[in-house]
Amino acid sequence: MRLKIISKAVGEAYAEITNENPLTVDAIWSKLPIEGKANIWGDEIYFPITVEVGAENQSEVVQMGDLAYWPPGNALCIFFGPTPASLDKEIRPASPVNVIGRIVDDPRLFKLVGPGDKIRLERT
Repeated sequence: MRLKIISKAVGEAYAEITNENPLTVDAIWSKLPIEGKANIWGDEIYFPITVEVGAENQSEVVQMGDLAYWPPGNALCIFFGPTPASLDKEIRPASPVNVIGRIVDDPRLFKLVGPGDKIRLERT
């Protein structure tokens, strides 16, 4: 399964869905397409989505390009570098997240996205 991520700043980027959190993936997949306005926290974009899922195989540290669901904020997160919570060169969310996929394009392109920019996720 693949997602298309669309923003004015980036154009189109693609992500491969992983199988480590199938309940979270199913909940998000069933709601697509999803749109939101970007919030920026270090090198992370996050925005609320209309999905409510609890903790599932959570990660305290993620990889560059990971897409994840953040249960406390009912938000989708795109990680493209360190956050204010990162130690050294790791990428650390504000609190544990459910990873759902990984961007196959260069995730550093998301540095071009500004606060309030529209982000859209679609099935491919």
